Amino acid sequence: MRAVIADQPGGPDVLTVVERPDPEPGPGEVVLDVAAAGLNRADLLQRMGLYPPPPGADDVLGMECSGTVSAVGSEVDGWQVGDLGCALLSSGAYATKVALPAGQLMPVPAGVDLETAAALPEVACTVWSNVFMLAGLRPGETFLVHGGAGGIGTFAIQLASAYGARVFTTAGSAEKLDLVRSLGAEVAISYRDEDFVEVVREHTDGAGVDVILDNMGASYLMKNVDALATSGRLSIIGMQGGTRAELDINALLRKRGAIIATTLRARPSEEKAAICAAVVEHVWPLVADGSVKATVHATFPLDEVAAAHALMESGEHSGKILLVN
Repeated sequence: MRAVIADQPGGPDVLTVVERPDPEPGPGEVVLDVAAAGLNRADLLQRMGLYPPPPGADDVLGMECSGTVSAVGSEVDGWQVGDLGCALLSSGAYATKVALPAGQLMPVPAGVDLETAAALPEVACTVWSNVFMLAGLRPGETFLVHGGAGGIGTFAIQLASAYGARVFTTAGSAEKLDLVRSLGAEVAISYRDEDFVEVVREHTDGAGVDVILDNMGASYLMKNVDALATSGRLSIIGMQGGTRAELDINALLRKRGAIIATTLRARPSEEKAAICAAVVEHVWPLVADGSVKATVHATFPLDEVAAAHALMESGEHSGKILLVN
């Protein structure tokens, strides 16, 4: 098979397409012939040497893909050769084949083509597990997602809207602000020109928002706490704004607030399988009926992976970037 690795830490130019032996499925595993793989910011960090794959995962990049089942190991129920699926992975998606635990393979939602399905696993599992399973967003509540024009953001806006939440989001350009409004954001905030805390207070009569999904980390920590409503929940899933910040615990206490911080990649396979099952049950019907759609900005052949990484690094994209075989 062909696969992409970073043979040393660095920029997009260190990405190399190499030949590797075809994988064989172990007990409880399937092999997928990869149709497409989704890019994620974690892939950029891995390429730069800042986010190594978890123990036991190989060095092939990529955490989500779609494809056709080509082999089934022992102890696997519900999948057979020829089935179409999309998968949440620890590594290995940037390839022509990948072996993975069967519990992390999900059927392609009705009405979604196989290539586009590669844009769904990471965003769907991240948003559902953090916003709904952990932060407990409920219909009628207010929700703020930062980076609304990105892969996570575009999906979170649609899913929260579909579940009856009032959606706020931040974005960095007029075009991206228009995009997030078109996806269901009631209040779109320019993080370049506006203070999101002030805008949130203005549009909630000073109450704040019930749930925040944050990809920035340290630089937004206290601003996020300030923007929370009483009994609000802040879910941190990224560190684009740094890893260390000072927290005013009294401010959090006064709001009876909660801060949740999670990663998805290093969780045990059993936890990932449970999240995937919940996504198939709760999210896929909304994708199938068109309430929630994958937002794909661009596709690149596997051999042009460096160009795909360069585009993601530029921040000029909206939604997902895919590699296709």
